[in-house]
Amino acid sequence: MNRQNTSLTFVDGRGIVLPKANTGAATEDNVARRRYQRGSVFLRGKRELVWVGRWREDVIDESGHIARVHRKEVLGSKRDFPTKKLALRELESRLSPINSTSYRAMRIGTFAGFAREWETEVLSTMKPSTESAIKSQLKVNLIPFFGNYAMKDITARTIQSFIYSREGKAPKTIKNYILTLHMMWRQAKAWNYVTHDPFEGLVLPKGGRTKRLFFTEEEVKRIINAAAEPERTLYWLAAETGLRAGELFGLRAQDVNLEKTSVTVHQAVWNRQVQTPKTDNANREFALSPDLGERLRVFLTTWRPNPLGLLFASRSGLPLDRSNFVVQKLWPLLDSLGISRCGLHAFRHTNGSLMDRLGAPMKLRQQRLGHAPGSDITMAVYTHLIGDDDHKVAAQLGDILRPDVPKFDLTKMQTHGTQ
Repeated sequence: MNRQNTSLTFVDGRGIVLPKANTGAATEDNVARRRYQRGSVFLRGKRELVWVGRWREDVIDESGHIARVHRKEVLGSKRDFPTKKLALRELESRLSPINSTSYRAMRIGTFAGFAREWETEVLSTMKPSTESAIKSQLKVNLIPFFGNYAMKDITARTIQSFIYSREGKAPKTIKNYILTLHMMWRQAKAWNYVTHDPFEGLVLPKGGRTKRLFFTEEEVKRIINAAAEPERTLYWLAAETGLRAGELFGLRAQDVNLEKTSVTVHQAVWNRQVQTPKTDNANREFALSPDLGERLRVFLTTWRPNPLGLLFASRSGLPLDRSNFVVQKLWPLLDSLGISRCGLHAFRHTNGSLMDRLGAPMKLRQQRLGHAPGSDITMAVYTHLIGDDDHKVAAQLGDILRPDVPKFDLTKMQTHGTQ
């Protein structure tokens, strides 16, 4: 007769794991419960007696085999359950998921182990910008806190303690951590690590409105007037279209349609790498003002082709680096004009505010900014089909932002390239 090994091993004091049982690899046919579990209860403690429930449970170990493990859990104090019968009733309610005919064995493992698996198989398929940000979250915040926890032991209380431990972090930063955890948890459920939801009832920090930096109408006109090419065209395009910095740097010459006087966003640049735009809604086409359309027409006559066909590229033909561009090009210009330093995103906020002042329909504003239909971010954050309305708004934006310089003197335009 085969005897099962029921010796127990503790992992960092947080969970109980059996040595590998000779039960074979887990399959769809053998992961169901083996028999009804009633469990047992006993009293423990000196100062205060507590009832502890004890039962056996099938799990899938790290090698993919089914193992049977002993589980123990405190049910409550003797004051909560004065009799053994009441304690057994409480244990029965907790064992109901295990005794369900739909129960399937769960995988065992720590958060750190699961995170490594998720990082290799899931995170690696995401955009480079997303992958980089989440890797940093895992390394600096999530794994140091949750790493030694067994996945099954992570509860709402555990996550609330994590939120409390991040005191001093911006509320938006903490929300990003929770979004990452939520994304990982969905995969953990799909991979049979967990069945519970530890996010119900979480209390997230509420912060005041973050101060958004933007340029005034007068400041934008001064910036465009004072800039040399190709920065002048880039700043004008940024202010009129509200494109994100990565979208600006990812624009190709072929994305500018001079006949329709429009621009199409198909890609973006992050860390000098070309990738897809931020969201599906960021793939879009919208109108340009006649003045900006003419500026781009002249710009393209002296545009120097590069391997990626980028409208704005370094002298070596590579994608621009946003941080370098801001530090080397934008900030020196702002300093010379006595304008507070901002990043390229300030042009996007200015654009949203200008469209609000012009009374542009909300649907059109969302389309131009690449926001999801119905999203409140357009109004809450960015307000301080190319149709007639689109062209009208584009023309009005062009009238506001038109530089006070002689129009398009070809002799003064140099071959374009920047660092």
